[in-house]
Amino acid sequence: MKNLTSVTIKRFWIATWNYRGTVIFCLIGIVGANVVNVITPLYFKNMFNLLTDSQDRIAAGSGLISILIIIAVLELLQWVGWRIGSFTASYFQSKVMYDLDNANFSYLHRHSFAFFNDNFVGSLTKKVKWFSRAYEVISDRILWDLLPLVVNIALIIAVLFSRSWKLGLGIVVWFGIFFVINSFFIRYKLKYDLQRSTAETEATGILADTVTNQSTIKLFNGLGRESATFGASTGNIRRLRRLTWDLGNYASAAQGLLITILEIGIFYLAIRLWQRGGLTIGDFVLIQAYLINIFIRIWDFGRVIQQIYENLADAEEMTAILEAPHEITDHPQAVPLRAAGGAIVFRDVDFYYHQTRSVLKKFSLEIKPHEHVALVGPSGAGKSTIVRVLLRMHELTAGTILIDGQDIAKITQESLHQSISLVPQDPILFHRSLLENIRYSRPGATDEEVIEAAKVAHCHEFIATLDDGYETFVGERGIKLSSGERQRVAIARAILSRAVILVLDEATSSLDSESEQLIQDALDHLMKDRTVLAIAHRLSTIKKMDRIIVIDEGGIREEGSHAQLLHRDGMYHRLWKLQAGGFIQ
Repeated sequence: MKNLTSVTIKRFWIATWNYRGTVIFCLIGIVGANVVNVITPLYFKNMFNLLTDSQDRIAAGSGLISILIIIAVLELLQWVGWRIGSFTASYFQSKVMYDLDNANFSYLHRHSFAFFNDNFVGSLTKKVKWFSRAYEVISDRILWDLLPLVVNIALIIAVLFSRSWKLGLGIVVWFGIFFVINSFFIRYKLKYDLQRSTAETEATGILADTVTNQSTIKLFNGLGRESATFGASTGNIRRLRRLTWDLGNYASAAQGLLITILEIGIFYLAIRLWQRGGLTIGDFVLIQAYLINIFIRIWDFGRVIQQIYENLADAEEMTAILEAPHEITDHPQAVPLRAAGGAIVFRDVDFYYHQTRSVLKKFSLEIKPHEHVALVGPSGAGKSTIVRVLLRMHELTAGTILIDGQDIAKITQESLHQSISLVPQDPILFHRSLLENIRYSRPGATDEEVIEAAKVAHCHEFIATLDDGYETFVGERGIKLSSGERQRVAIARAILSRAVILVLDEATSSLDSESEQLIQDALDHLMKDRTVLAIAHRLSTIKKMDRIIVIDEGGIREEGSHAQLLHRDGMYHRLWKLQAGGFIQ
């Protein structure tokens, strides 16, 4: 398995380097400001030496003013450097985060249907969001903490070596000890940071799952059980969070002790050197300024590194998704589907779930252009799987599916889905306006075309009664509409799409009898001049289909028209008697 930390860093680096000109300009500003920050105390040193050594205060005054002017110029240059750094950083960081968010969104949605079935919505949302947030935190820590620390420490050591090799060596040794101790704490803490991030993702998933199923929780008195499950998850987070915080506190305690040792040790050396005439009063001012500089930069070093690793741990969860190959991809030489009549051929199709559960076995079926075919059979027979492999929601284990003579494995998925319109059993809508939801199948459609499709689908009637009409927002997953209303909106969307192939998955199952009659009229209009593949459990809805295919155990048991199948003593006849018994004449 790849080292996800290094992969995450590489992804961040590549995204940043796309704006290399701005990044370099930003680095010049920050490095320049920190160089000036180290140079300025040298002039304060000269100022104090002049103050203590000069006998003529009048003559010394002009020298002090000259030094003060130089310090003012240096302070102004430092201010300019920081402004360059901050404004350019704001520019490229916002650009990179924009790129990361959009790239993650695009890559995530190219994963297969099976991938989304295996992952909580809340967890995926958290992973996408935290990836760009992790970049922001990490880049901030590098630009405003680590880079200034490295520049300041390097220059301070160089200056102190020029004054005394003992002072310079003392700082170098101290930093060596400091970094070894912090490195140990950080590496030891990282594994718990990763565990904490995983635990937080799990808790987010549980929360999202319970919010989605909140009505079930209420109706089945599940709040106590769900609270216990969520409490156990957050309890694990609390334990890991306290452990990582305590490790950080241990690191801070060790760091504070080291800082005290450095301050006392350096001044002890300075006093010894002063006794021998090796240092001036100004040197003490210089050393104090540099120690304060070091302490400011170094005090949060451990916390800064911890933040970097914590955010890397958060980002790695999204990196794992980005590194996971897409289960279903376009063939390298894939071409757009040229669908004209909409002929569909299943040729010796095998399909297995998880390589073990056989669903379709040597399944073959030919559907002529504009033919209307229904699939019926018991639950688990393979009807829905036939539709899913046609839509390439899953890859075939073996065999071929052709549309107008073209292998769907060798055409682009976008053109495939553009040629097939699906009306599912339980349509899910966006939390957007009704106008946007219907228009989703054909973004270029005019308002008049959307309204006409709604009228044909018999959803214009209920939309017209709403205060905001077609601008009404339908709530998450369309929850503000009834199931029948959602289905009529889905049919309007299918009507608008003008796809050559229509797939109906129990398209009238959620409707009352009156609505079903209206929708049946809409479907009759919708099915004209299209190839139709319909899954049906209510056999009364498919009596007019050209051909009915009875599916059982992944294969075709019977086929024919409604009248033909009723005259056979087969599975369809038994299903019809079971459903029709007494109330369907």
